[in-house]
Amino acid sequence: MLDIYAGKSALVLIEKEGFQQHVFSSFLGASGGPKWFSLFGLDKHLFGHFFTQRSQPLNLIGSSAGAFRAACFAQNDPVAAISRLAKYYSQTSYADKVTPLEISDSARVLLDRVLGENGAQEIIDNAIFNAHFLVAKSNGLVASERKPLQIAGLVKSYALNRFNRKLLTKQYERFVFQNARSTLNIKDESGFLTHKVSLTQDNIKESLLASGSIPMVMLGIKNIPGAPNGMYRDGGIIDYHFDISLNNSSGLTLYPHFNAQPKAGWFDKSLKRPVNLQNYDKTVMLVPSSKFVDSLPFGKIPDREDFTKMTTDVRIAYWQKVLQETEALAVSFAEFVEQQDLSKIKLLA
Repeated sequence: MLDIYAGKSALVLIEKEGFQQHVFSSFLGASGGPKWFSLFGLDKHLFGHFFTQRSQPLNLIGSSAGAFRAACFAQNDPVAAISRLAKYYSQTSYADKVTPLEISDSARVLLDRVLGENGAQEIIDNAIFNAHFLVAKSNGLVASERKPLQIAGLVKSYALNRFNRKLLTKQYERFVFQNARSTLNIKDESGFLTHKVSLTQDNIKESLLASGSIPMVMLGIKNIPGAPNGMYRDGGIIDYHFDISLNNSSGLTLYPHFNAQPKAGWFDKSLKRPVNLQNYDKTVMLVPSSKFVDSLPFGKIPDREDFTKMTTDVRIAYWQKVLQETEALAVSFAEFVEQQDLSKIKLLA
């Protein structure tokens, strides 16, 4: 049910110390909207069992949906929080011809439900599970909320990225809204400027919303407290599935993901450009197997196109079924950890 991949250095360390929670110092959560539903059961097991005895800090690094997941994991009851996210996100529905404002307003309601009364402060105060929300500050035409200008800016981004990802660095900057205790440093060979901002009650909701604010689909977030004035949008623009190294993170990185072929940024989705495998040298990926995906309704994992290609009733029923079926991934992972059959780990290539 679950495929496990590891970089070379990660495999060496696991063969030496075993597949145990203490070998990990970071956790990645990617963009992808409802694709995350395919990891729901696994997420509950990881933060309801695998990491529960944690005594050393674990960096939770997420963009877009991954940031929302990180916000759940850093609350005092991560299983309850991630269950709220799954429940309310999977039941989201929109009227025909929904506007970006309406989708953004819906996201704010979702976030309030996920955080509850004390969740924001719990994330800020957590000394073990250190949240990091990745956000893309958008400069130039992509900062505009005027549709023609934003489209022109995105077309420019797409064209520049096809030639060289480094050419996007004038249009976007990476902002990491993070637990104030964090000392994590992100190294980016593409050259995106990376700025750190400590999470506070004034900026935690705005930074989370910004991390999931998809261009053209939602409104951007302006002038987040603690950060320079400007327009902030979906962290997946730069960090869709990640192509970064965590410089001073001593342990391995655990990365549950929808597939074993991550894409660096949002504009790489249609490209065959691979990530730098050296950035995954100390990473372990947990991936739903093709057999598991084939067994799901429609033979696929959820995605945002389900909103437009399916009726609301069909979509919600399908998504609920996927959430239920992912319990099998948790069972598969638990059996692997108990048996320590390291022959099941495949080398990332």
